[in-house]
Amino acid sequence: MQLFDVYPLMDITPVSAKGCYVTDDKGVEYLDLYGGHAVISIGHAHSHYNDRIKEQLERIGFYSNSVINPLQKELARKLGQMSGFDAYNLFLCNSGAEANENALKLASFSTGKGRVIAFSKAFHGRTSAAVGATDNENIRAYINKTHNVTFLPLNDIDALERELKKGDVCAVIIEGIQGIGGVRIPEVDFLRNLEKVCHQYQCKLILDEIQSGYGRSGEFFAFQQAKIKPDIITVAKGMANGFPVGGVLINPSIKAKYGMLGATFGGNYLACAAALAVLEVMESESLIENASQVGKFLLSELGKMEDISEVRGRGLMIGLEFDSKVDVLRKQLLKDEHIFTGVSSTNIIRLLPPLSLSKEQAAHFIQALGRLLAS
Repeated sequence: MQLFDVYPLMDITPVSAKGCYVTDDKGVEYLDLYGGHAVISIGHAHSHYNDRIKEQLERIGFYSNSVINPLQKELARKLGQMSGFDAYNLFLCNSGAEANENALKLASFSTGKGRVIAFSKAFHGRTSAAVGATDNENIRAYINKTHNVTFLPLNDIDALERELKKGDVCAVIIEGIQGIGGVRIPEVDFLRNLEKVCHQYQCKLILDEIQSGYGRSGEFFAFQQAKIKPDIITVAKGMANGFPVGGVLINPSIKAKYGMLGATFGGNYLACAAALAVLEVMESESLIENASQVGKFLLSELGKMEDISEVRGRGLMIGLEFDSKVDVLRKQLLKDEHIFTGVSSTNIIRLLPPLSLSKEQAAHFIQALGRLLAS
């Protein structure tokens, strides 16, 4: 049997990693500005993270959600405290797509409506309802296209209100910062008006913070710059530093019923231990503040480079837009400079490093990119 060939692979075989570096099977060390697609939040192989998982595994690794798991309650308390949403309720699952799937279901359950508003260039996952709200025809099968989703331009409040007036919308789902869409940031006024009209027309506002959350933007959630309170917030990626975890933060106005949601593996003991370790390291090492400061340095310095047509982002979620395709440049960064980077569409390099990235490491990338652009 062979693997189902659906991933365009970099010609690299990582065998170990530490902090912001990954080492391949030839002993070559790479600076990781990709973070396994924004997943590595506290750095690779953090000692506290490793110890927390090992200690938990020696006690109990898994049991189903048919029993009391104190770690789930501890995680909910810690996440609420650090995010500022301690009044919300937490549902635990396994991935970002699953989190969005459950969020959309909750919105429909609680409103009795069925239509969803999403935005151009949005990406919310690859499962049925989540991919239905994703603006990418290449990954939506016919069954996904039957979902009742309307796509609108980002930051157009008038277009949004026209749709909400029809009275059949259960949810508006929006990313705190669009990731695959090219690191595009919703305007603060748009988010504030979005919250207002969602309440006015009795639909649920879902903030997808799967990529932009957990400190990546320099705040716990990217939308917090607008000082709004969404009905539902979804998280995953950086939540457990590589262990599969997803979560849905739910406003207490949305009431739970037994059997409404479920996940066999969601919130298992190891997942909770991993997620708690991430929050503990983020807090003790001030990683959100570090993401803000190092991000400002990167944005400032990269913004001075004339060969980059536009620099966008906040914190350590940054997009570098070029006037031409970036596939050759990205390969040069990997092969010649030993630096991992991400990509959005064909002409945007995306930076999603661990939140522990130092200013010196950021400066190393700037120098390396400058050399390549000059040549």
